[in-house]
Amino acid sequence: MTDMQITATLADHHLPPAERPLCYGGFWLRFWAYCLDVIVVSSLNRLIVWPLFRLFDWPLAQDGLFAPATVAAAVVFYAYFVLMTKAFGQTLGKMVFGLKVVDERGEPLTWLTVLFREVVGKFIAKKLLFIGFLFVAFSEKKKGMHDQFADTIVVRE
Repeated sequence: MTDMQITATLADHHLPPAERPLCYGGFWLRFWAYCLDVIVVSSLNRLIVWPLFRLFDWPLAQDGLFAPATVAAAVVFYAYFVLMTKAFGQTLGKMVFGLKVVDERGEPLTWLTVLFREVVGKFIAKKLLFIGFLFVAFSEKKKGMHDQFADTIVVRE
């Protein structure tokens, strides 16, 4: 790093947050944030969903795609990502790793944007053998397929 780059980097930290240049969240930071989120969602399922199923004597067997326990787990999974992203712009995993989802135009995230990113975009990215997530590693603004669909970016705070 040259002296000029170091000086520019140090000067950026003294700017108000709105005036700082964007630093995009890269593949590995987002990967580890997602892993932490999966742990959180799994914990929620085991602490809330499974005990409710046992309380009401509903079957916990996950035989098939539309088994009640599988549907409940999917609802918790998507609800977690949608509600956390809409309310805070980030999930717990993103909070830990200092990442935040923002609209590319700088506008607040709308329900439609969040639903399109977290449900539709990620569903498509997963169905394409997770290749949609690899876009993060190779795109200029570190945008996954789901970010491109919803016009969002993930930035470092």
